[in-house]
Amino acid sequence: MNNWNPLAYGRFDAERNRPSIDLLARIPQGPRRRIVDLGCGAGLSTQALADRYPDSDLVGVDTSTQMLAAARARLPGVRFLEGDAANWKGRADLVFANALFHWVPDHIGVMTRMLCDLEPGGCLAAQMPDNEAEPTHVLMRKIGAALPFRAKLAGASAAREKIGALGDYDAALSPFCDLMDIWRTVYLHRLESPAAIVAWVEGAGLRPYLGPLDADEREEYLSRYLEAITAAYPRQAWGGVLMPFPRLFVVVRRA
Repeated sequence: MNNWNPLAYGRFDAERNRPSIDLLARIPQGPRRRIVDLGCGAGLSTQALADRYPDSDLVGVDTSTQMLAAARARLPGVRFLEGDAANWKGRADLVFANALFHWVPDHIGVMTRMLCDLEPGGCLAAQMPDNEAEPTHVLMRKIGAALPFRAKLAGASAAREKIGALGDYDAALSPFCDLMDIWRTVYLHRLESPAAIVAWVEGAGLRPYLGPLDADEREEYLSRYLEAITAAYPRQAWGGVLMPFPRLFVVVRRA
């Protein structure tokens, strides 16, 4: 599960990076001497952090050696560490986590612990895909539960943590912060074809479903998935398709 493909994930860098930029823009002013980019991937979010805070001690953390190699090539002057972001502990002025916590068990508890570990006035900024109810994810579960995939993919849906309601984050984090900003945004991505939607999801969300399958099974799964996606996302008059993508954002500052 840790063998992420930077090329597959990076095909939609511009679209994937927009939520990171929107999250960064909502971080309040303040000294950010030590910054940790958790789940930094190929370093796209780390680049944005380096540009905004050029004098900071910036560290990127990820579990994927492939993604870290791409990040080091992108930003040779930044430290990148291999490790489980969910277990990261340390003092920082900013912990930034773009598209990470939906992979982390008990992620609200982990976020609460990280907030409490921040320096006073430090910020935790997180963004999570909130698209489990979208056809992209409903269909991957439906196909995975059918024959011949059912046995191998019985636990695939458990790889991803359920995103809570807005109030869940408020209740858990508000006792420890003096500033809280929680919101949900639906991005509308204009893609050239249903196959482009499959390629997008193949870079991240489909990984737990494709990983346990052999080559022939993956081909069959993707064929069925493309057929279902084509029906769920009709072509528009301009020739492409529209893919709504809800995301949840949390920015909190430790009191």
